[in-house]
Amino acid sequence: MNKRILLMIGENDFEIDLNDTDAANAIWLAAPFEARTNAWGEEIYFEVPVDDAMLENGRTVLEAGEVAFWPTGRAMCIFYGPTPLSKDGKPEAISEVTPIGRLIGDPRRFEAVGDRMKVLVRRL
Repeated sequence: MNKRILLMIGENDFEIDLNDTDAANAIWLAAPFEARTNAWGEEIYFEVPVDDAMLENGRTVLEAGEVAFWPTGRAMCIFYGPTPLSKDGKPEAISEVTPIGRLIGDPRRFEAVGDRMKVLVRRL
């Protein structure tokens, strides 16, 4: 059974289909929680209440729509386009992240999300 979470940010709801990594499971178990967004290029990230998620299948180059856990910042990262480190237009994280899932729908919808917005995360 696939696990999904819902991000409620401003007037928008975003569904994320989680994979079977330990980091994805830890975030799913931590929900519900709230945080404040941070913007870095076309990446939105926010702190998650997960202390023990380790780096799994770490990489820095992702695809638009991928969602990852950043162990260094204890944060969930949503990539919807290029970041300041991007080459060839692909999102690139500042350091290795664990891919934990994928946004359902068009990742460009995340253009509506800005810095310091409240995000509510809950299980579906």
